[in-house]
Amino acid sequence: MTSDAYAELASVGPYGVRPGHALITMVEPHPGHEYAYNRWYEDDHFIAGAMAMPWIYAGRRWVATRELQLLRYPEKSAIAQPVTAGCYLSVYWLTEGRYADHMRWTVGINKRLLRDGRVYQDRTHVFTAFQDHEATVYRDGAAGPRDHHALDHPYAGLVLEVIESEGPERREELLEWLRSRHLPRRLAGSPAAMVTVFRPTPLPLDRMSYVKQVEGVGTRLTLLWFLQSDPRECWERCFTGLDGEVADAGLGRVEFIAPFIPTIPGTDQYVAELR
Repeated sequence: MTSDAYAELASVGPYGVRPGHALITMVEPHPGHEYAYNRWYEDDHFIAGAMAMPWIYAGRRWVATRELQLLRYPEKSAIAQPVTAGCYLSVYWLTEGRYADHMRWTVGINKRLLRDGRVYQDRTHVFTAFQDHEATVYRDGAAGPRDHHALDHPYAGLVLEVIESEGPERREELLEWLRSRHLPRRLAGSPAAMVTVFRPTPLPLDRMSYVKQVEGVGTRLTLLWFLQSDPRECWERCFTGLDGEVADAGLGRVEFIAPFIPTIPGTDQYVAELR
């Protein structure tokens, strides 16, 4: 490919700012590899394996110390076994309408990185999926950062929630209940400024072998709660009992709720607190 091809590619197709898609990836470094994994991901993979790729326009890393891991529920989770698995979370926004283009690039670059010895093997992908944006619910309406700012704004915490609907035919009903009733009520007066809602998409057949195929493509919704305070400060008040509310609505069940705080780029802060 010549450099002229880049100008041609940039002149066509969508180029808006909405987070039409996301890559949400939760990973567990193997015991004894926490420091090495953190440095590899931050110093190399976050850039070469994500941010340098076309149509990813924002990204941020989050971490769950052992104290935060122990707040997770339900204990029997279809997402993580044990529920404490997956201490690092990375979230990336992709330009709406560019998922297919990005996917062709990411498969190619990751094959190259693997061939060149730039993929850290001592880790497990606990929950990794590309996702399509379904909704964003704001606490303060038009006041405050928009969802396309969410990974750049200095939020103090993030809560990842995965809900399984009662079946593919009920997911739209679950989404509407979340968007119009449940999330506005939960956000009011809370330290959560917004919740973004996504649905997972299947990974391509030529994905990297160390990343398992996405489950629950037709039934799950993934929620990201962006917090203006440390999740430990509001956990009891804001995040206990979410599973009961979803169950009472009769539309699905909560499979995973997990709090995180942002990593501090360029440091190994929190690595010693993972176990």
